[in-house]
Amino acid sequence: MSENSSVEFPSAVEKVAIIGAGLGGLAAAMALRKQGIDAQVYEKARELRPVGAGLTLFPNGLNSLDAIKPGIVESLKRAGSFTRAVNLKKSTGELIMQNRLTLAEKYGQPMLQIRWSRQQEILASALPADAIHLNCRCAGFEQNDSGVEVFFEGGNTVRADLLVGADGINSTVRQVVIGDGAPRYAGRMSWRAVLKYSHELLAADEVTLMIGDGKNMVLIDTGGGYIFWSAGALSEDGSVCQSAAEVKSRVLQEFAGWGEPVRAIVEATDAGSIVERTICDRPPVLNWSKGRVTLLGDAAHPVVPSLGQGANTAFEDAWELSQCLAGAPSIEAALSSYENSRTQRTQVIQARSAFQGTRAYDADSDTFLRGVAEQAHASQPEFEDWLYRYNPSVIS
Repeated sequence: MSENSSVEFPSAVEKVAIIGAGLGGLAAAMALRKQGIDAQVYEKARELRPVGAGLTLFPNGLNSLDAIKPGIVESLKRAGSFTRAVNLKKSTGELIMQNRLTLAEKYGQPMLQIRWSRQQEILASALPADAIHLNCRCAGFEQNDSGVEVFFEGGNTVRADLLVGADGINSTVRQVVIGDGAPRYAGRMSWRAVLKYSHELLAADEVTLMIGDGKNMVLIDTGGGYIFWSAGALSEDGSVCQSAAEVKSRVLQEFAGWGEPVRAIVEATDAGSIVERTICDRPPVLNWSKGRVTLLGDAAHPVVPSLGQGANTAFEDAWELSQCLAGAPSIEAALSSYENSRTQRTQVIQARSAFQGTRAYDADSDTFLRGVAEQAHASQPEFEDWLYRYNPSVIS
């Protein structure tokens, strides 16, 4: 369906303000505009610039994007790398096993690796230039029966029928809607970077995971000669370094003695491009909407990165939110339908991510239904089948 097609949607939803020009926010804008809704994106950054991160797209996320914007997945595939094998190695470099992937054969889409900023560029290019507003840091909002007024630092305001918080794990919008404070530290630190790099031990279209002593290093071909590396280590206090040089020195020290190409690739990385972060998440919640305001992606259901599902579930959110808004008689009904369609699935993914990330949620938490816990503990093949078979073209 083209953006100009005649579609049914509630007259109360003509303009939507989306906070955050990350991948979820951009996908949501694309999905809503496809329904004839004027979706505008407001981003705190002064410019959309490269960040030191790679991104794994799985069949469920790719299918969602394909439903939102047919053809865009092909653009992403041309810009990234299909993972054909995952190598598991000891910290010494000794190969434990190699797993040949068959996702494309089983689910119709591959495991696609791409630079985060390259994907952002591709999604942003699918929107009108005047739909993305930079240097707009959300300071809060007020709502009433007729709309939402969004306040930005510097005094600017915007009025919309609906506000979508797609502003990440430290979401400003979430703090007004839910007010649950800072995210929870998961007991791990991470370091990551993207660089143009080649090494005889890093084959094209492969992922190498090295593990040992409570630490891990992932080396990923993201296409175009770029390698994304991501390192993680347990850390009780979650302290961060004060300078780029200290960050690089810390990574070299943490992974001293590891087999190649670990030291080689860290040494080849410019210190200023290494991103150091604490790994955090939040307990699942049953509701993330209030009046004319809702949340999407990490703002609604942030996860530790053990499953690589953060962006993929945000794309699912974007498609389902657009469908709910297009077919509901009111905003209240639309947001209720949106939450009902997303809550249990994202709870399962949050729980599974936590379990595989070495920390489980409380088993007796009343947030979880028995079915959520059972699905989260399903065998890996069963879980992957449930996860990757999500396909909007089948759902619709």
